[in-house]
Amino acid sequence: MVESQIFFKNDRVTIVNDDVLHTQAIEPNSVDLVITSPPYNVDIKYNSHDDSITYEKYLEFSEKWMSRCYEWLRDDGRFCLNIPLDKNKGGQQSVGADFITIAKKIGFKYHSTIIWNEGNISRRTAWGSFQSASAPYVIAPVELIVILYKKDWKKQSGSKINDISKEEFMEWTNGLWAFNGESKKKIGHPAPFPVELPKRCMKLFSFVGDTVLDPFLGSGTTLVATYQNNRIGIGIDVDVNYCKIALNRIKKETLLEQRTLSPD
Repeated sequence: MVESQIFFKNDRVTIVNDDVLHTQAIEPNSVDLVITSPPYNVDIKYNSHDDSITYEKYLEFSEKWMSRCYEWLRDDGRFCLNIPLDKNKGGQQSVGADFITIAKKIGFKYHSTIIWNEGNISRRTAWGSFQSASAPYVIAPVELIVILYKKDWKKQSGSKINDISKEEFMEWTNGLWAFNGESKKKIGHPAPFPVELPKRCMKLFSFVGDTVLDPFLGSGTTLVATYQNNRIGIGIDVDVNYCKIALNRIKKETLLEQRTLSPD
């Protein structure tokens, strides 16, 4: 890794303060699993990202950062992509279908899609033509976790050590997940996802000790989950304030403060 880009590093956690499109801090073919929820382009007020570009520009940006993830993944690496099924802010768009099409263009292979019901229907504000067939909006209160892989679905690399229980495996391989989203106010970030999401993904799709990357680290949720579940976590964020929020959250929610806190 290029040390000048490292915001924090120890033997379990690395935070990279850099632009995902240009960073040289991650070696090709070094990541076992990518888990991320990219910006949704619905005008969320991030510190250092324009979340209201045209949909065409958004898809161009998405192809660029997903291509970098493809480079970073091992041949048997997996990619868990949390995105909306669709959106209607700024015009109806088939987000999930479009991302899958882009991923296949890059070279990713499609495995399956998990439907996540986060119970947020109360937050809807757009109805279209209310109680009229004129122009109603249909909004599904779910998000997707699209499961992709690079070349080989069967995982040959890594420790071969699993830490998923029979009960977890039976429940989580049912592709309809229901658990609550995360509080923006509690976390201090405009679009956090709950620890439950990356925890399930990494226990299903990676071995103990594997390297897990989140290219849009945000509030640090993925690295909290990697630390709590004995994976090596790498997170990238262009905004230094989010890097600080992530590190403080990891310290608060894990045993990180009992380990080395200065960069290696």
